Amino acid sequence: MTPETVRIAIVDDHPIVRAGLRQVLEASAGMMVVAEGTTGADALRLLADHRSDVLVLDVNLPDISGVEVVRQAKARGGQTPILILTIHDDRETVQGLLEAGAAGYVLKEDAAETLAGAVRAVVRGDSWLSPRIAGQVIHHWAGSDTSAELLSPLTPREVEVLRLLAQGLDNEAIAARLVLSRRTVANHVSTIYSKLGIASRAEAVLYALKHRLAVVPPSGRGVDGR
Repeated sequence: MTPETVRIAIVDDHPIVRAGLRQVLEASAGMMVVAEGTTGADALRLLADHRSDVLVLDVNLPDISGVEVVRQAKARGGQTPILILTIHDDRETVQGLLEAGAAGYVLKEDAAETLAGAVRAVVRGDSWLSPRIAGQVIHHWAGSDTSAELLSPLTPREVEVLRLLAQGLDNEAIAARLVLSRRTVANHVSTIYSKLGIASRAEAVLYALKHRLAVVPPSGRGVDGR
């Protein structure tokens, strides 16, 4: 491995699925699967080992659910991004996982085309949602209010930063777009998190979608626009 290699852990209780995911990921330059597991307990152990840069996690596991894995990992202060991979696209599951702290959500039917890009996005600190997932979230919140009262904790500049953050831009890209320094953007992001009571870009995306500050990405692209 080179220092730039993305180290990936995969947890799925189906050996054929894990083999397919490994093949897809390792066919992409700069990626290596360094660990595998079959249960939620395996997932928590692999996260505690700090060997991987990202965990690709199935929702349906034989012991505890992927939602519970994400919750426990975040409760323990885990920083490794967790990318959910599943066949489920119902709103309740998506919302539960994003609110628990998952960094992204990939449908298995899209995995061959989008998984490597999704992994890169969450490792950068961005969020990733399959287009159909983003569409469902927006549909659910189609009538949500975007009044000044809801955004009143934020300054106009912070609203701009939140909107761009939810579109998948990293701090460097936001800085270029708004002609600010990266440090200033980082300070804005930190302030936004504090004011809104959120802790991750995934939660920021969820908030922005809820209040219609972000749009559904074109088909085949994630929230980060790649």
